[in-house]
Order: sequence, then structure tokens, then C-alpha cells
Amino acid sequence: GGLFSAATLKDMQDPILVSGTDGVGTKLQLAKMANKHDTVGIDLVAMCVNDVLACGAEPLFFLDYVAIGKLRAEHVADVVGGIAEGCRQAGCALIGGEMAEHPGVMDPDEYDLSGFCVGVVDRPKMLDCARVAEGDVVLGLASTGIHSNGFSLVRRAITERLSFEELTCPLEELDGQTVLEALLAPTRIYVKAILALLDAGMDVHAVAHITGGGITENLNRALPDTLDAAIELGSWDAVPIIDYAVRAAGLSQEEAYKTFNMGLGMCVICDSKDAGAMTAALEAAGERVFR
Repeated sequence: GGLFSAATLKDMQDPILVSGTDGVGTKLQLAKMANKHDTVGIDLVAMCVNDVLACGAEPLFFLDYVAIGKLRAEHVADVVGGIAEGCRQAGCALIGGEMAEHPGVMDPDEYDLSGFCVGVVDRPKMLDCARVAEGDVVLGLASTGIHSNGFSLVRRAITERLSFEELTCPLEELDGQTVLEALLAPTRIYVKAILALLDAGMDVHAVAHITGGGITENLNRALPDTLDAAIELGSWDAVPIIDYAVRAAGLSQEEAYKTFNMGLGMCVICDSKDAGAMTAALEAAGERVFR
């Protein structure tokens, strides 16, 4: 068993453990195509720690599970190295994991990942939709790209239609990146920036992690039933790969906002009078913030 000290909990009034588990999904197919296996480890950690962060929880520790058709030490080293880097970015400990070789069940070149993390939050400081009020504002934190949702559509619309040469040719519309590079940009980890707000005593009302279902569905999770959010389209910038993917898939605006994060990986809801100070603090932590 992996061990982790619970000493940090003793100073809390009512410590609540928050757990999250997730995978990377079909983005793994792009990693195999590009023979680049380090960034998906960051994605794996990000999907778990950003989820527990939505409750205001600090991620404590992380475990991974790697299933692989035939063991290739260099691929596993890259994947686990990415997981370790994700844990460093999130400030949590990688305390264990499991690697299972499945010959005859999985093709030799196939592998899959899943991750599990545990965080903690003091109950009086836990974030939930009850604190959101009429007149609050939504601060959007920029994503690094498509993150880890919508890749089944991306594969059908882009990677299965383009040759490898087209996927690996730098494009001016992607700011000089190749399509594969832009698609494999790792999911941003927002832990340290959000925890800095909470540690500073700022009055964060709610946080939404924008994953599958997009802004349309995930922001709703941070709102009480009595309120809706009015989002002003065009009030933020997105990295070019998102517009590229929307065009390639032929999505309507409504479909796009339910499929991709559309440039915002996390949303913070707060009182309008606190928005300026929170924006400054988030920007000081390295985030691009849009009101």
C-alpha cells in the first residue's frame, strides 16, 4: 500500500477527503501516432486534480494504472515521467501505481491509463453552488488547447482525414505549430493558482472545471437551480487549434460549446467587487484571465 501522512488534517476544523478518478481517453491514439508519450501523463493528473479542485480541495496524493499490450520500457518511462511532472505541477505526491501487461487482450502497441487522486478541504471552506449569488461574475482561465475531451471527434474530423505529413507540417494558422503538436498540448493544471486565492482568504464562490460537455454543461454544475450564467461570447481568446478543430468537424456554435472547452479550462465565480483582485492574483500565478 502507498502511505501518506494525515498530519496536515489535524489543524482543520472538519477535514473532508475528496477523491477523483479519470483517464485520458482517445487522446492516447494521437500520442501513439506521434510517438510522444510524456504529455498524456500530465493530462492524466490534470483531469483528476482539476476535478477535486472544484470543491476547493488541495490534492494530496495520486496513483496511476497503466495497462499495456507489450511492455516497452521507454514508452512506460515517458508516460510515468509525465505523470510525475503533472504531480509536481499540482503539488501532490505520486505514492504508487500499477502496470499490467496484457498480451492477447491488448494489441502490442496499445496502452491505456487511469488515475486516482485524493485531496482534502476543511468543510467550512468547501466550495459549492450555494454561495453563488445574483450579480456575481465569471472569470475564465485560459486553456492550453483541447485538453482531454472531444478527441473521438477530433480523430474522425482531423487525424483520420489527414496524412501524417499534413499532421506534422507547421501551419501559420496554428502559430507555427503542427496539428499534432497543438492537439497534444497537455491539459493545464490550475491547482496552485486556485489554491493561492483560497489560501489568501479571497471569497471564491464556486469553481467549474470545463471538461466533457463544455462550458454549457460544466458551468451549470457550479450554479444553484435558481440562477443562470450569461456568458458574453467573444470576451476571451482561444488558442488557434480550437477554432481549427471546430471548423474541421463542421460544428455549429451550440455543438462546439458542448463538445470542447472553447478556450477556457476553468471558471471562477466571485462577487463583482472582488473580481479585480482575483484577476490580479490569478495573473500573478501565471494564468490568462478573462471576465
